[in-house]
Order: sequence, then C-alpha cells, then structure tokens
Amino acid sequence: MRPRFDEDRGRSCFLSRYTQTPATLDAMAKVVVIGAGVGGATAAALLARAGHEVTLLEAHVYPGGCAGTFYHQRYRFDAGATLAGGFQPGGPHALVGQMLEIEWRVAPVDPAWQVVLPDRVITQHADREAWHEELTRAFADLPQREAIRRFFIAAERVSDAVWRFAARRPAWPPSSIPDLFRTAAALRPDTLIALPHLFETMGAWARRSGVTDPRALTFLDAQLLISAQTTSAHASALFGAAAVDLPRKGVVHPEGGIGGISEQLVEAVRRFGGQVLFRQEVTRLEVREGTVIAAHTNKGLRVPCDVCIANLTPWDLARLLGDAVPPRLARETHTRAEPWGAFTLYLGIEDDPHVDHPDHIQVVRSYDAPLGEGNTLFMSFSSRGDTSRAPKGHRALTLSTHTRLAEWWRLRETPGLKQAYDDRVAEYTERLLDLAERAVPGLRQRIRLQLHGTPVTFQFYTRRHRGGVGGFPFTSVFAARGPWTGLRNAWLVGDSIFPGQSTAGVTMGALRVCDEVLRAFPAPRPLPRVEVA
Repeated sequence: MRPRFDEDRGRSCFLSRYTQTPATLDAMAKVVVIGAGVGGATAAALLARAGHEVTLLEAHVYPGGCAGTFYHQRYRFDAGATLAGGFQPGGPHALVGQMLEIEWRVAPVDPAWQVVLPDRVITQHADREAWHEELTRAFADLPQREAIRRFFIAAERVSDAVWRFAARRPAWPPSSIPDLFRTAAALRPDTLIALPHLFETMGAWARRSGVTDPRALTFLDAQLLISAQTTSAHASALFGAAAVDLPRKGVVHPEGGIGGISEQLVEAVRRFGGQVLFRQEVTRLEVREGTVIAAHTNKGLRVPCDVCIANLTPWDLARLLGDAVPPRLARETHTRAEPWGAFTLYLGIEDDPHVDHPDHIQVVRSYDAPLGEGNTLFMSFSSRGDTSRAPKGHRALTLSTHTRLAEWWRLRETPGLKQAYDDRVAEYTERLLDLAERAVPGLRQRIRLQLHGTPVTFQFYTRRHRGGVGGFPFTSVFAARGPWTGLRNAWLVGDSIFPGQSTAGVTMGALRVCDEVLRAFPAPRPLPRVEVA
C-alpha cells in the first residue's frame, strides 16, 4: 500500500487514513523517469542514489534534451542551451555533485560573454571588480551612469540572497501547508534584502533607481530575455537579479559540450543501480484511479511504476495521458500561452588564431525594434583547440535568436506554403549571419558546414510541444508553476516548473521534486546531507 495524495494538486503529503508505520515504507519503489534532459537525469540519479528502482526512458540516442550536444560531420554542436551555470559553491550543480559523488568535468569561462549593442560593447566579466570597472567604462557617456552602476551592483546583492535562499531548497511554489513551513525554514536574516523587491518587476526597480536610458534598458532586457524569457517590464525582480548576475556566479564549458552534464548524470544513474534505456519513446501512460501504473514505449515496452517523473511540458504530459488527463491539467493546456521558440544555425567554422573574442557573444541590431526575431542573436563557440567538438583548426558555433512559434507552424502546416516556409528560413539565416558578422568580421568566409533549426525541426528532435524552448516567462514568484500534475504519484520536472530555464534552474526543480518523492516514498538509503549556510 502506498500513501494517498491530494488529487487536485498532486501533493505529496500523507493523509490521515494512511496507517502504516514509516519503517514499512523504507523499501524500493519502482520509479519511471521520462526524458534524460538535465532535470530528468538529475531526478533519476538522486532517486537511484536513495535506493529506489529507477528506469530512465529517453526517446533519443543520447541524453540532454534541450541541453544536449549532437554530432554531425566531425562537429559536436550544442543543440539548444549553450550556457551552463550553477556550479559555484552552494549552486544547484555543486549540491547535486556532492550528493552523487560527481566530479564535474567543466572549465570556467571568463569573460562569461560579451554584449555587442548598436553603439557600444559590454564585456560580462566573472570577476566582480573587473565588472564594476566595465560598468563605469561602458556607460561613461550617459548622464545616468552612476544610477546604472548602482542599480546593477544592488542587483548583485539581491542575487546573492536569492541564491543562498534557493540553496536551502525551499518548497516553492507550495502545494501544501508543510511546504509553507519548509519555505519559511529557508529564510534567514540575509534574505531581508530581497523582500522589498518581492512584488516588483526589474523594470520598475530600474526606473525607481533612476535608470531610464534606452541603451541601458536594452542591455538589461537582452540579458533577461535569455534567462527569464521576458523583458524588464515583466520580469520578476528577484529572478531577474539572479539572472543578470549569472556571469559573477560563474559560467562553465562542460567537457564535450553542454550535453556532457546529462552524460555524467546518466553515468551516476547506472552507478547507483538504475537503468537508462535509449530509443524508448514513451507513447502512453497507463492510469488507474488517478495513479500512473505504467509507461508504454514505441518499442512495445511496458514499464510498471509506483512513481512517475515526467521531464516534459504540460502539453506533452497531457498527450501521453489521453482521456486520463486530469481536468486542471487539460485546462492549462488550453489557456497557457505558448513559450518562445528558437531559430538556430549550427556552423562548423575554420578557426582564425589571429581573431580573439569571448566564446559567448550576444548581439543586438537595433534599439528601436523588439528583441528576438533576428534583432538579437546569441553566439556560442566551442573552446579554441577543443578537438572533442571540432576537427583540429576548426570550431563548432551555435547561433540562435528567440522566435514566436505560430508563424513557423502556420507556414509549415498550410498546404501550398512550403516555399514561404523555406523563404523564411533563408531570411532568418541572413539576419543571423549579418549580426554574427558585426561581432566577428569575416565569419562568413570561414564557414565550412551550415545547418539550420526552426521550432518545427526542434519538435522533431526533442518531441517538445511545437518546438517550444526555455520554459515560461518568469513574471512573478507568485505565478510560478510547481511540479503538480493532478495525478497522485506523478510530478513534472524540467523548464516548465519553478525556477524554469537553464541547467541550474531545472536542477533546482529536480531537487525539489526528489524531496517530495522521498517524503512520500521513503527510500532505503537517505541522500547525503549537504550543509548550506
């Protein structure tokens, strides 16, 4: 017999009619995890470490999902995410590494990235003193230069408090009264610095600080778009502070590409007795009385389970549930706005040792146009000399811009519009290459391999609903989506749940889900205790 759950919210609290003693629960539960992205692989590895019987099912031939690295003609390209943070002491990856005895194969990147605006270049140094000097230099010609500098330094202090709070693993957003107490227990006096910004947006905070210059706000918006999936007018101040301070917390190059993170997590799943099955796409979840009892795959495999963890979007989970989808989840799939997509170019380039630039560069074409859709670009180069990513004397390069999903799918699905779809691919290709040339002159002449990706192709390779990426815009901590599914024994992980996008964000979400699972299904081996100040 297993504990009963609140059916509407998927809460992992024991209800009063449950009568077995806790000692009888310390046995292996059968856990199915769908998707070997960072969130799913983290949850699978932690629960295997705790002693549960874990099966991780992955549709593709390699792990990583939206943070995977694929091989093509001697190059290894980062498919979606290209930046990795959260490895600093107390960061999500550092905590998981301690719990799983993983020595992360990563190398620090400094500067984290460079931002090329229409009239100035700003380098995001990891070192705080160097960054403060850069703030003074980059905005020295603006009347608001001191206000801009004070604002970003204040954001650093709030970021420090947010990261320390997050490292204590609060159960946010709460799904039960005990979750509220767990969140309260994570509060410390140093958290008070964040409280004035609890209901504020980054834009309101900036304006209150005297920052109204469009050049400074565009710089801020560009950083938030790649982290919070929205701009300062809408982004939560607390989340935004942590996002713009990411370079100071530390950005790394995983060995072999961003997919190396999930590869090490998969190694940990197997080391602790779990099994990882590739080429096993889950096509249906078998549900009985509000409980997932098995996952079915395209290979005819049926995997029984006591616990189901889905590294999926709400839409994709609803699709697997079919007629068994809970009403609240069904409503969400009809009312929630779609996330962003991405248009991406994967370039194999000949290296030029005489050209020096950071490995990550963000470019903004115009102050007057909305961000995304080719007005902004993020470039990520493999490390110079890294022959695991490119042939000797070459580098792998990923270019991407945010794009809305609807028009790509309209052109793809409407009969007679294939040429219009192809023309749009060509137009966006030129936009990205033009922007890339602004940051790295002569880049076009060094291209030896070129591939493109749209939301349509992204859906094909990742199985994500309409090829959406990055999770939901982070507008308020009170609007954050938790891991609930409406099913008694199922949880979501990944970028759809708080705190959302980035390898660090999905790892924090996976830690929270594992805490919930282990409270509901105590395991034979408690996870190692990691102390956080």
